[in-house]
Amino acid sequence: MTEPILAVDLADLRTRISAKWTAYDPDVIPAWVAEMDVIPAEPIRRALADWMAKGDTGYPTSAGYVDAFGGFAERRWGWSIDGARARLAPDVMMGILVVLLKATSEGDAVVINDPVYPPFDSFPRLANRRVVRAALTDAGRLDLEALGAAFDQASEGGRRRSAYLLSNPHNPTGVVHTPDELAAVARLADEYGVTVISDEVHAPVVYAEARFTSYLQVPGLQRGFAVHSAAKAFSLAALKAGVILAAPGEDELLGQITGGPNASLSGVVAHTAAFNECEDWLDQLLGELDKVRRQVVTQLAERAPDISVALPESTYLMWLDCRALGLAVEPAEHFLTHARVGMNPGLTFGARGAGHARLNIATSPAILDEITRRLGASLPLA
Repeated sequence: MTEPILAVDLADLRTRISAKWTAYDPDVIPAWVAEMDVIPAEPIRRALADWMAKGDTGYPTSAGYVDAFGGFAERRWGWSIDGARARLAPDVMMGILVVLLKATSEGDAVVINDPVYPPFDSFPRLANRRVVRAALTDAGRLDLEALGAAFDQASEGGRRRSAYLLSNPHNPTGVVHTPDELAAVARLADEYGVTVISDEVHAPVVYAEARFTSYLQVPGLQRGFAVHSAAKAFSLAALKAGVILAAPGEDELLGQITGGPNASLSGVVAHTAAFNECEDWLDQLLGELDKVRRQVVTQLAERAPDISVALPESTYLMWLDCRALGLAVEPAEHFLTHARVGMNPGLTFGARGAGHARLNIATSPAILDEITRRLGASLPLA
């Protein structure tokens, strides 16, 4: 029997020096940032050991990374990428920023959803861009009417350059956008002259009831970008390497981003090994994540029934709706103080995140059992 992937002991996890395990006091169980509590797959560890043994620690090249991702994309999603329209990036958010700097100018607007991954708000502001938010539906899906209104506002009726940062699959709701939804986004983007930049870092972590489609797979698409890496699916955030992919009509803009920030060679080595050699590991991980997402839903229904949560279609992040609890403070603050569980505050994802918290479930069933026990025990009796 293959050893479980989500099985790292809590005591061993507390020896880690990553952001997840150093943000809180030792009695807090951290369940916030999108790091997984796993040991990376053996082919990745072997590739890094071989690379270090050679002393090959110079400046990066693509070194097969784009080809490795292309093979993975073809096998998993039936997507034949154009390697000539791919560029390395340090990671997904830096890849997005590089494209954003070329696709827009200071003072231009960037459309993001509400709620959405917090750097979608902070990175454009760092680059002196305006942020325009488009609310998701109550079910956490794209609201095309709201998105069209935001595109109109951002582009001033199509008269000014603007961009849209698409979270695909969506973080924090775990929704997987359908081909029809993506095609509708593309039509709106063409109507208003908006450059779509799709963050697809969670694409490999999609469960059986859904299927990932890249924005660049929209039939006939000529404009837009997608950015990928193995960071989330294979737990490689410390090893920086991303890949920017462009639609056929973006050659001029793509030619402007050949230089600038780049991936690390260690990241290229690790991510290449992940995409080339670790699909069996990923399939096992998806099976384990499927079980723990169901475990959390079941246990919260028993231990904290006023917390509303749906099974995410993708990611290992769960969006907890705690508005029915009637807490005096935001849920993440309550649970940190009274349950000693560290989660992401909902308001950091936008105004529509009020009353919510984001829970990272990529850990062992035993740790999740303790988390849900603590959450339930922290709440007033009915």
